[in-house]
Amino acid sequence: MALFIPTYFSPIAQYSAIFKEDSVIFEIEDNFQKQTYRNRCYIYGANGKLSLNIPVKHKISGSRKKTKDTLVENDFPWQQQHLKSLQSAYRASPFFEFYEDDLLPIFNKKYTYLQDVNIDTFLFVSEALELSNAYTKTAEYTLNATNDFRDLAIAKKGIEIEMDTYIQMFDDKYGFIPNLSILDLLFMEGPNTVSFLEKINVDLK
Repeated sequence: MALFIPTYFSPIAQYSAIFKEDSVIFEIEDNFQKQTYRNRCYIYGANGKLSLNIPVKHKISGSRKKTKDTLVENDFPWQQQHLKSLQSAYRASPFFEFYEDDLLPIFNKKYTYLQDVNIDTFLFVSEALELSNAYTKTAEYTLNATNDFRDLAIAKKGIEIEMDTYIQMFDDKYGFIPNLSILDLLFMEGPNTVSFLEKINVDLK
């Protein structure tokens, strides 16, 4: 088993690690941290790298908030904006139309907890790539794990993973941008996404 943080349309490196594991454990008993992929993903927009952020509610008290208890701030129309950004960026991509209908429920469903959004994005990608990973959630915080991939959730100054290039929507303007959301690779490569994930070496040791 391998330990991961549930993140929002996780970056390519995280799915490369997930792809190579038989089962996945999602750490939900940790404290929520800012500057991570827990509530954001990056796509390739017309002006370069674009961040899609899910707004979360912050408690007035100074007590720490666990990942599993993090609430989505639905007073802000983030789902509508994220969907429009994806459609604008990838409508002309080779495979966006193929996956769009299966993607729409995530942007139409009312969510209370952030972890539910992230689990649904994991299930969408798993189905799209025909992954057979079973997943469970932690019941208590895990200090050490043999296959610990939690650091892949760090967005700011995160871990750099080497990967091959592939054609991206606006790479003629801004060049290749590595380790974007898995959606970028999926919309550009479709079924070939799996072959791309196989080649990436995710070694955090």
